Amino acid sequence: MLLAGVAGVITINGTVIVELITFVIMLAILARYVYPEIVKLAEARQRAIAEQLKEAEQARAEAEQRLKEAEAKLDDARKTAQSVIDAATKSGEQLRQDLKQKAEEESKRTVEAARKEIEAERERAIQSVRNEVASLVVAATEKVIGETLDDEKHRRLIEKAIQEVSAARG
Repeated sequence: MLLAGVAGVITINGTVIVELITFVIMLAILARYVYPEIVKLAEARQRAIAEQLKEAEQARAEAEQRLKEAEAKLDDARKTAQSVIDAATKSGEQLRQDLKQKAEEESKRTVEAARKEIEAERERAIQSVRNEVASLVVAATEKVIGETLDDEKHRRLIEKAIQEVSAARG
């Protein structure tokens, strides 16, 4: 055993050398064939992860954009709803004012019609009283004078009596 030597705890002999050569050959085979495949797979996996991160970032950005658009649409919808509410309130107020005005106009027309009816009734009552007074005057005159009056005298007496009655009232 020429190659055998002592190096502390390990005894160097042929087995160690064979194991060392086998280890170096295995290391060379692994470095030549296996490690490049592992590195390719690791790099591919790293690229895939980077691509997924990029896609996730794009998806997040798109989601934020959609969120902003949705918030803008929601704000627009709120503004539209508020304007519809305001318009409905204004329309309701206008309708209330119109109905109130129409009711007031109708009330005025009713009061005016009633006033005209009262005035017409008053005029009819006055005319009836005048006719009655005229009849009474003619009857009283016929009794006092003792004769029947003709149409002309009759009218003058009636007019005179009516004027006297009106003067006495006024």
